[in-house]
Amino acid sequence: MGTEHYFSASPASPEHLRRVRVTLAGESVEVTTAGGVFSPDHVDSGTEVLLSHTPPPPPGGHLLDLGSGWGPIALTLAMQSPRATIWAVDVNERALDLVRRNCDALGLTNVNAVLPDDVPGDVSFRSIRSNPPIRIGKNELHGLLERWIPRLDERSDAWLVVQRNLGSDSLQRWLAATFDSGYSVHRSATGRGFRVLKVRRHGSPATGQLDLPAP
Repeated sequence: MGTEHYFSASPASPEHLRRVRVTLAGESVEVTTAGGVFSPDHVDSGTEVLLSHTPPPPPGGHLLDLGSGWGPIALTLAMQSPRATIWAVDVNERALDLVRRNCDALGLTNVNAVLPDDVPGDVSFRSIRSNPPIRIGKNELHGLLERWIPRLDERSDAWLVVQRNLGSDSLQRWLAATFDSGYSVHRSATGRGFRVLKVRRHGSPATGQLDLPAP
């Protein structure tokens, strides 16, 4: 893609639509991907680690796939929790179009593929799953997480997968320092050179009460 990145809003590279067979939620399915999006030829290793090291998503409520790409996380959430509302959020318009195409092909009607500003402000999330765009830069990444993690429901979790040699440990330290009141942060799993970080929101500090973790 030259100097173009998969997080470009409107990729200038040729679309080159392609059909790829992947395994999502334990099922072999065929999806459409394209040039100018992240990992167009397969489910990338980090996403595979995330999907295999996180618990089943909540059966209902709003669930967020932050940085959806062509949709492997969002599609998996939609297949596993058909009664939930899935928000596939990305800045890449081509990626969002692919999510919509794939939902239509798989008969998934519970996914909203939208730009960040198109998520209603009153929506909070029972889970966030993300293979975040580390290469956008530290400041931009931190701003992204500061925007979305506070939108977790109480007693809900965000799960992030980050490659170890791309700063997973320093990100874990930053998360713990930034979300130090009403949250906990720890490394949940390690695999294939990736860390899965779990951020749990225990409760709202504004209540003035001690919120204990759910069992």
